[in-house]
Amino acid sequence: MTSTTLISNYARLPVRFERGAGALLWDSEGKEYLDALSGVAVCGLGHAHPAVTEALCKQAGTLVHTSNIYEIPLQEDLSAELTRLAGMDRAFFCNSGAEANEAAIKLARLHGHKRGIKEPAIIVMDGSFHGRTMATLTATGNRKVQAGFEPLVKGFIRVPFNDLDALCAVADNSDNVVAVLVEPIQGEGGIRIPDNDYLAGVRSLCDRFNWLLILDEIQTGIGRTGRWFAFQHSDIQPDVMTLAKGLGNGVPIGACLARGAAAEVFEPGNHGSTFGGNPLACSAALAVVHTVEKEGLVARAEQLGQRMRGGFHAQLIDHAGIVAIRGIGLMLAIELDRPCAALVKLALSRGLLINVTAERVVRLLPPLILSDEQADRIVAEVSQLIIEFLAKE
Repeated sequence: MTSTTLISNYARLPVRFERGAGALLWDSEGKEYLDALSGVAVCGLGHAHPAVTEALCKQAGTLVHTSNIYEIPLQEDLSAELTRLAGMDRAFFCNSGAEANEAAIKLARLHGHKRGIKEPAIIVMDGSFHGRTMATLTATGNRKVQAGFEPLVKGFIRVPFNDLDALCAVADNSDNVVAVLVEPIQGEGGIRIPDNDYLAGVRSLCDRFNWLLILDEIQTGIGRTGRWFAFQHSDIQPDVMTLAKGLGNGVPIGACLARGAAAEVFEPGNHGSTFGGNPLACSAALAVVHTVEKEGLVARAEQLGQRMRGGFHAQLIDHAGIVAIRGIGLMLAIELDRPCAALVKLALSRGLLINVTAERVVRLLPPLILSDEQADRIVAEVSQLIIEFLAKE
């Protein structure tokens, strides 16, 4: 099942999926799998959703691409929907989360230069993940992602996540900070949820020191946490927000949204994308947004998350080896006291797709269209896997 013509930058699991429907996938041997990962928070509507299929087929038969040299009505429509839902002013479209974060980083630097700051700096967090381009892997708070790609990009100041005192210390000792880039919930870092007042505190500091607040909502956005965007759990508004993953349900698209002065920073020629926001990608994203809204899937994600967390607590909390069970909406984590990457293959052998991140955290990101029965099945099977795994270790 290996290929000699692919560069070896993925340690792929030994399975080939041929088709999907909703939360289910079938491999080349006809075996059925329950998907509790959604392509890493991408397929919020599950696989082969009729609305997305119809939008793609219709648009592919009409117009796939023209270029941002010209007006793209579907891009205008998508921008209007996202800014309405997020309370933002303008949007720039690209092809991925890393590209959306690159746009945000460039916007912040340009904002700083326009304020007369020669070497603008952006505060970023330990344990974060923002992408694998040179700027975004530098912003990422994970040394494994950065190793071997030095020299890294200058202009980032790293502080602990969920630590307002550390931000205050930077403010007291730096005069070139222009922005704070933070995930409202750290996904790759292990579904780390900050204190309830953390984002409000960051917002207050940004206002006080004239910094831009940039929220990376690439994994948390489009309903996954039980709100359209995770910042909506707090009484704040970002200056810049990045999206991708769930926005296209598998069709590559990213977005960088901005409001107020931040929305006026970019001018023609400052930044661009050949494929970003083309008619095909925007048609898929519009189908996603309309479906999530029409079917009430944001509230459904919150309901399902509560149901699943309750189930995991009931089955696992008293077992030795369980450090924490946490989550918000359909971002769920079970942290163990030992490395547990082996659980991924064990789950696969039983027809279940899960993920392990930060070495010891079972991460679950099931689709928003999950049924109650499927949610309960995930809870039961993951709990049993973990209990068996802990007993053998």
